Amino acid sequence: MTFQAPSTDPTRLLSGQSGQQEEKAPEEEAAQPQALELDVDVAQYVPEAVRPGWEFLADYPLVLVLLLGAIGWGIGKALQLVVRKLMDQAASRTKTDLDDRLIRLLSAPIIQTTVTLALIVAVMAFEGSTVLEKVAVRILVTLLLLFWARAWLKATHLALEAMSKNVRRFELFQPRTVPLFEMGIKVLLVLVFAYLFMGVWGIDGTAWLASAGIIGIAIGFAARDTLANLISGVSIIADAPYKIGDYIVLDTGERGIVTSLGIRSTRLLTRDDVEISIPNAVIGNAKITNESGGPWVKQRIRVPVGVAYGSDTEKVVKVLEGVARDNPDIIERPEPRVRMRAFGQSSLDFELMGWIDHPEDRGKVSHDLFLEIDRRFREAGIVIPFPQRDVHLYRQEGTTGSEPNLRDPDSVGGKDESAQADQD
Repeated sequence: MTFQAPSTDPTRLLSGQSGQQEEKAPEEEAAQPQALELDVDVAQYVPEAVRPGWEFLADYPLVLVLLLGAIGWGIGKALQLVVRKLMDQAASRTKTDLDDRLIRLLSAPIIQTTVTLALIVAVMAFEGSTVLEKVAVRILVTLLLLFWARAWLKATHLALEAMSKNVRRFELFQPRTVPLFEMGIKVLLVLVFAYLFMGVWGIDGTAWLASAGIIGIAIGFAARDTLANLISGVSIIADAPYKIGDYIVLDTGERGIVTSLGIRSTRLLTRDDVEISIPNAVIGNAKITNESGGPWVKQRIRVPVGVAYGSDTEKVVKVLEGVARDNPDIIERPEPRVRMRAFGQSSLDFELMGWIDHPEDRGKVSHDLFLEIDRRFREAGIVIPFPQRDVHLYRQEGTTGSEPNLRDPDSVGGKDESAQADQD
């Protein structure tokens, strides 16, 4: 058996390598990201009637830029007026002004768009295609993307706000779910405009996607607290233990009105007019008392009152009911009521119960009720007792002194009292 050595002709090897390189070259060029095509001959699209003037202005670049900018502004202003007039007719059927604000917001970039396009045409009209001109065109296109990105981001907030106020038509968009939808839509818009931006500048997005996994792991370790707040924020919005405007109390002691429900934190406005920002991870693991929850925002307050034994209980009930009815902060429906709760050690224990419109007014209403109860009890002769103790001293048998023997526990009647208590 014989073996034939492979050919090692340098010319064939070189030709083979070059052939492979020539075959790979088109594939590599196809794989390269394609940037925005800027080599456009604008002159061929100019009508024949204005071509002489165009060729004349091409020799004066500054004049051409100013003229095209003015023409772009005029066209944009005309388009803006037409669009606003048509959309205002549709918005006149509604009573809210949110749609009017939305129209103004979305029609504002029209002038910016026409002026920017006119400037792009002016830059492309210059003879030659230098690197500076290409960069200028890319910058103008980037500015155009920023104009519309800003308008759409603001329009998203207004649109969700309008839909959340019309719960009957848009049941899914409620005040508690608006932050979640707003954040999701904004993230989507940012990704879209980021993709367009990379296309304008010829940036390969696949490399960024390939490294996203490694970057995500690094960010996960570095910002685990922030991610915990984000996940807790989503769960709070989905579970809805409270909403904006509710008065909540945390087991850590913080209490106040919810003024903002964000993805990272929740803000509470206390009675001292101090705003507290609490991370959602803390609230997600805390016990929350929502005093504004239930079918309505109203809350019942309870005022404990004790009167002396022997008092006229019916009179006490009438006085307390009159105090509640005369207080302007106590609502009529449900009616306030008085209940006798227990025979206390030193008093007959009653409880006055009434409903108020806002839980945050509980402290003020309780203060007014206590003052009025004390005043009316004095007028009605009703006594509010305080704890009293009667101490009985027994003289030891066989002693002649008036003072008991305090060193001996038995001399103060300790055993007698305990025995008497057992009998009782």
